[in-house]
Amino acid sequence: MLLSTIDQVPGKVIVQVLGLVSGSVVTSKHVGKDFMASVKTIVGGEITGYTEMLEDARRIALQRLSQDAIDMGADAVVGVRFTTSSIMQSAAEVTAYGTAVKLG
Repeated sequence: MLLSTIDQVPGKVIVQVLGLVSGSVVTSKHVGKDFMASVKTIVGGEITGYTEMLEDARRIALQRLSQDAIDMGADAVVGVRFTTSSIMQSAAEVTAYGTAVKLG
């Protein structure tokens, strides 16, 4: 599945717009890593546990977006974007969305 953050695919023509597709995941770290992250906020620096959590969440969201597009019969998804939100303390939602299209 071709994913593009721009609204077109260079060298290709969009022949049909199939609609909005998305993939979402809500994820959190376990208590031990969450405690270590709180300590890290005191001393400063990157909180690698959360960085890894969000990287994994983006990957999963893109996989789900791609599957949604495949299920619609799309060749590509254009205008791919991410949103994040805090669901509760120590839990975040990552959503990937875009427009499923057929290319000619």
